[in-house]
Amino acid sequence: MRYTTPLIRPGQSIGLLGGSFDPPHAGHVHISLEAMKRFGLDRLWWLVSPGNPLKVNGPAPMDKRLAASREIMTHPRVDVTDIEAQMGTRYTAETLQKLRARYPATRFVWLMGADNMVQFPKWERWDWIMENVPVGVMARPGQRLSARMSKAADRYGRWRVPAYESHKLPHCAPPAWCFINIPMSNISSTAIRASGGWG
Repeated sequence: MRYTTPLIRPGQSIGLLGGSFDPPHAGHVHISLEAMKRFGLDRLWWLVSPGNPLKVNGPAPMDKRLAASREIMTHPRVDVTDIEAQMGTRYTAETLQKLRARYPATRFVWLMGADNMVQFPKWERWDWIMENVPVGVMARPGQRLSARMSKAADRYGRWRVPAYESHKLPHCAPPAWCFINIPMSNISSTAIRASGGWG
C-alpha cells in the first residue's frame, strides 16, 4: 500500500509524538520543542491518530484536528501527519512496525508523557515497543513519581538512559528509554473540551 510521509533523509533521528490532538494546544508545542532539544532529534512528527483504542468516545473529525494542529505547530522541523489513517493502523506497535520496515535507515524515537508511561502495559504489544524503538518519556505535572514506579519502568529499569545523556537516546539500541523532567503546563485537551473551547 502506498502512503505519504514527510521527507526523510537516511540516518536522521525522528521523534514520533502520537495522539488524538483533540484539540492541539500550546502544551503539545512545548513538549515537542523540548523533546527535539533534549533528545537530539533532527525532526519530529505529530501522528494525529484516527482514534485512541483506550478511549470510549471518539475524537473530533480528522480534518478539523489536522488543520488545527498545522495552525498551532509551525516549527520548520516538526511535521503534522495523518500517516496512521493512511496506513490503517490502530495500534502504536503496528505503526512503528510499518515505519521501521519502510525506513530501515531512520532512527525513530517514540515520545510520550509520563502519564502514558503509567498505563503503558495496557497498550497492545507494549513490550514489543520497548524492545524495538527507543522511548523518550517527558514528565507531566503530578506524574513524575508514579511513572518512575510504574510496571514498565520496573521491568525495563536496567535499560534506562540517564537524563544527562538524553541526547544519546536515538543512537541507543533498544530496549532503551529516558525519563526527563521539563517545565510543563497544566493545560490539557480534556480541560479545553470541558470548557467548551473546542466546539
